[in-house]
Amino acid sequence: MKPQARVLLVGDEPGLAGLVAALGAAAARRTDPFGLRFAVVADAAGALAEVARDGAVQTVLVDAAGGDAARELPARLKAFRPELSLYAIVPGCGGAGFDDAPLDGVFRRDAVDAAGWCRTLSAGLAEKSATPFYDALRRYVAMAKDSWHTPGHSGGDSFRGSPWVGDFHDFVGENLLRADLSVSVPTLDSLLAPTGVIARAQALAAEAFGARATFFVTNGSSTSNKVILQTLLAPGDVLLLDRNCHKSVHHGVILSGARPVYLPSTPNHRYGLFGPLPRRVILDAIDAHPKARALMLTSCTYDGLRYDLAPLVEAAHARGIKVVVDEAWYTHGRFHPALRPTALEAGADYVTHSTHKGLSALSQAAMVHVNDPGFDARLFRENFNMFASTSPQYALIASLDVARRQAVMEGYTLLSRALAFAAELRERIDATGVFRVLTLDDLVPAELAGDGVRLDPTKLTVDVTPSGLPAEAVRAALFGRFNIQVEKTTHNTITFLVSLGSTRAKLERLADALAQLARERRRAAPLRPLKLAPLPGISPLACLPRDAFFETGERVPLLVGQGSANPALLGRVSCDQVVPYPPGIPVLVPGQRIDAAVLDYLARLVGGARSVEVHGLDAGADGATLRVLSADEERVRTEGSPEG
Repeated sequence: MKPQARVLLVGDEPGLAGLVAALGAAAARRTDPFGLRFAVVADAAGALAEVARDGAVQTVLVDAAGGDAARELPARLKAFRPELSLYAIVPGCGGAGFDDAPLDGVFRRDAVDAAGWCRTLSAGLAEKSATPFYDALRRYVAMAKDSWHTPGHSGGDSFRGSPWVGDFHDFVGENLLRADLSVSVPTLDSLLAPTGVIARAQALAAEAFGARATFFVTNGSSTSNKVILQTLLAPGDVLLLDRNCHKSVHHGVILSGARPVYLPSTPNHRYGLFGPLPRRVILDAIDAHPKARALMLTSCTYDGLRYDLAPLVEAAHARGIKVVVDEAWYTHGRFHPALRPTALEAGADYVTHSTHKGLSALSQAAMVHVNDPGFDARLFRENFNMFASTSPQYALIASLDVARRQAVMEGYTLLSRALAFAAELRERIDATGVFRVLTLDDLVPAELAGDGVRLDPTKLTVDVTPSGLPAEAVRAALFGRFNIQVEKTTHNTITFLVSLGSTRAKLERLADALAQLARERRRAAPLRPLKLAPLPGISPLACLPRDAFFETGERVPLLVGQGSANPALLGRVSCDQVVPYPPGIPVLVPGQRIDAAVLDYLARLVGGARSVEVHGLDAGADGATLRVLSADEERVRTEGSPEG
């Protein structure tokens, strides 16, 4: 399918119609890979309406004759769709008032050259849509070089014709195996020290996402979070963090040797979900810890809740605190005005993206975006290389290149469709009378009222309570009977993700399946709520998480007798992170002293009749055990270390 790029000329001068005709004729005479099509709109309002209506508009030429409105238009267009290419048509040699406008170039009215203008416009589109790494990888594969280097399958030849594994070659395909190369191919650059096609691809990604610098990551945003924290934090540095951050953040605390200040989470107990921290909690923490090195937040959450980040970033920066935002679930936000501002646009210093979650990249493909004016590139590179493989998967790198291209060239169109699908699904699911999509008011705890929290509408969290079935049973029915796989469940909710790959056919199948299940369950007794005890607060840290984690420790049973909490654990110091799901928030972190509330909570989870998944406990033959510091280890680690 050939792309089509529309070019708008904005102005009401009589000569513009003739110019459009000349440009169209010039485009028709040349080899045009972008399908250039030209049109005129009379004024700024018409231009804004057209770029909102049609995602195929890639370029806008603004006639300076439009006066102040014309001079203000480029900034307004960039604010609405930052990926647009913008040019001005000016009367003579001066800038005609466009000196500070975000323009890609200027055309002179007194030197109209339709063919030359078309070449310039095509060159701009070629630069914006370029995929340097992907193109180089395709060219190399097409050369069909004999492989005398790693990997051992040698371009797939070890699979081909094998009676035992030949089917794997057929399953994954010739091109994927030929593209599975190694650092022995210098023309494909090095992810660990990029100077060629990977460097150019990363520069294009930085421009697309609004960052000073962008780095491709082939082992997910989990590794990205660790790289950033290890770059920013020295042992003992204070980190302010949301207690319900992804577990990779807590691992980053261990690896960096940071001194964490855990900010209390705001779980939604009715649905087993968690939300952002109240703004006042964050601002108070910033005031109480002015020497903190960094603040780490998650926006948006797994369920789509987003902070109003700008005032938080401003408050942190006023104290010299760096702001790191885990935006793994919001990679698409830059490319539609209904979803902005992003964390980078709000001023965050570092942002991690699981590009594969919201854009068209392969699993594990991720990006780190940097806007920190004090960025230490050498230190970051050392930490990046410490975590990165020396044999990265080239298909992942290529998918990042391609995902960025698609987001820039058609992200607005695809996200407009996704948002429309999401709105329709909300209506149709609610219309079943049994299933209901939760609203922002349902999801946001009362503590966050007035904090400006927003909801990503592409994440649909559905309450299944009236069906009488636990969410896991609904998930199983969708999978087994209707061939539908969902994103996740809690006890009484199911989450569906609407993405760039959502289609009308998929929407109809999901809506019909839920409607049928609703008809079957319309008179069922509602599901009884899952009564989870309130999550206990974080008790004091006796030592740095790193110090506790890297000790040998000793394993102590969690339960004794008839399933009661083991009193021998009271006052002991945990070596591991213990996380029950739901809600997926740590109850214990390394270095934390175990108090009665924590111990009783864990005992109820593990010893209760209802099975709850708990990470961090060792389930041995004699029941669950917890690794804690031995008496000698605790004496060494806590001596001279104030708690709290």
